[in-house]
Amino acid sequence: MLTTVRELGAALRDARRASGLSQEALAERAGVSRPWLSRLETAANPGAELRKVLDVLTALGLAVKLGPSPKPAFDDDTDPFADMFGDQT
Repeated sequence: MLTTVRELGAALRDARRASGLSQEALAERAGVSRPWLSRLETAANPGAELRKVLDVLTALGLAVKLGPSPKPAFDDDTDPFADMFGDQT
Protein backbone atom coordinates (compact mmCIF):
# COMPACT_ATOMS: atom_id res chain seq x y z
CA MET A 1 0.00 0.00 0.00
CA LEU A 2 1.33 3.42 -0.96
CA THR A 3 0.66 6.19 1.52
CA THR A 4 3.04 9.00 0.49
CA VAL A 5 4.03 10.84 -2.67
CA ARG A 6 7.57 9.50 -2.19
CA GLU A 7 6.31 5.90 -2.12
CA LEU A 8 4.23 6.48 -5.26
CA GLY A 9 7.21 7.94 -7.10
CA ALA A 10 9.45 5.06 -6.09
CA ALA A 11 6.83 2.51 -7.15
CA LEU A 12 6.46 4.19 -10.55
CA ARG A 13 10.24 4.27 -11.00
CA ASP A 14 10.48 0.56 -10.09
CA ALA A 15 7.66 -0.31 -12.52
CA ARG A 16 9.30 1.72 -15.28
CA ARG A 17 12.63 -0.01 -14.75
CA ALA A 18 10.98 -3.46 -14.58
CA SER A 19 9.33 -2.66 -17.93
CA GLY A 20 12.74 -1.82 -19.40
CA LEU A 21 11.69 1.72 -20.23
CA SER A 22 13.81 4.85 -20.01
CA GLN A 23 12.28 7.98 -18.54
CA GLU A 24 12.24 9.43 -22.04
CA ALA A 25 10.36 6.44 -23.50
CA LEU A 26 7.78 6.38 -20.71
CA ALA A 27 7.31 10.13 -20.85
CA GLU A 28 6.63 9.92 -24.57
CA ARG A 29 4.12 7.08 -24.10
CA ALA A 30 2.34 8.97 -21.32
CA GLY A 31 2.36 12.35 -23.06
CA VAL A 32 4.40 14.09 -20.36
CA SER A 33 7.87 15.62 -20.40
CA ARG A 34 10.89 13.68 -19.14
CA PRO A 35 11.66 16.36 -16.50
CA TRP A 36 8.06 16.16 -15.25
CA LEU A 37 8.34 12.36 -14.96
CA SER A 38 11.68 12.67 -13.17
CA ARG A 39 10.14 15.05 -10.63
CA LEU A 40 7.24 12.63 -10.10
CA GLU A 41 9.60 9.69 -9.51
CA THR A 42 11.64 11.64 -6.97
CA ALA A 43 8.61 13.17 -5.22
CA ALA A 44 9.83 16.64 -6.21
CA ASN A 45 6.45 17.29 -7.84
CA PRO A 46 4.00 16.64 -4.97
CA GLY A 47 1.23 18.68 -6.58
CA ALA A 48 1.41 16.71 -9.83
CA GLU A 49 -1.71 16.87 -11.96
CA LEU A 50 -3.75 13.74 -11.30
CA ARG A 51 -4.62 13.26 -14.98
CA LYS A 52 -0.92 13.10 -15.86
CA VAL A 53 -0.21 10.67 -13.01
CA LEU A 54 -3.01 8.44 -14.30
CA ASP A 55 -1.59 8.68 -17.84
CA VAL A 56 1.79 7.45 -16.55
CA LEU A 57 0.10 4.57 -14.73
CA THR A 58 -1.81 3.64 -17.88
CA ALA A 59 1.37 3.76 -19.98
CA LEU A 60 2.90 1.26 -17.53
CA GLY A 61 -0.17 -0.99 -17.66
CA LEU A 62 -1.04 -0.16 -14.04
CA ALA A 63 -4.20 1.06 -12.33
CA VAL A 64 -5.21 2.58 -9.02
CA LYS A 65 -7.24 0.50 -6.61
CA LEU A 66 -8.68 2.25 -3.58
CA GLY A 67 -9.13 0.55 -0.26
CA PRO A 68 -9.29 1.36 3.41
CA SER A 69 -6.11 2.50 5.05
CA PRO A 70 -4.94 0.18 7.83
CA LYS A 71 -4.65 3.14 10.19
CA PRO A 72 -4.24 6.87 9.78
CA ALA A 73 -0.63 7.95 9.37
CA PHE A 74 -1.34 11.13 11.32
CA ASP A 75 -3.16 12.40 14.37
CA ASP A 76 -5.13 15.59 14.95
CA ASP A 77 -1.97 17.63 15.57
CA THR A 78 -0.12 16.49 12.44
CA ASP A 79 -0.59 17.85 8.94
CA PRO A 80 -1.22 14.76 6.73
CA PHE A 81 0.03 16.66 3.68
CA ALA A 82 3.26 18.04 5.15
CA ASP A 83 5.47 15.61 3.21
CA MET A 84 3.78 16.70 -0.02
CA PHE A 85 4.43 20.41 0.23
CA GLY A 86 7.38 20.76 2.57
CA ASP A 87 7.62 23.22 5.39
CA GLN A 88 5.29 26.12 4.56
CA THR A 89 6.00 28.10 7.75
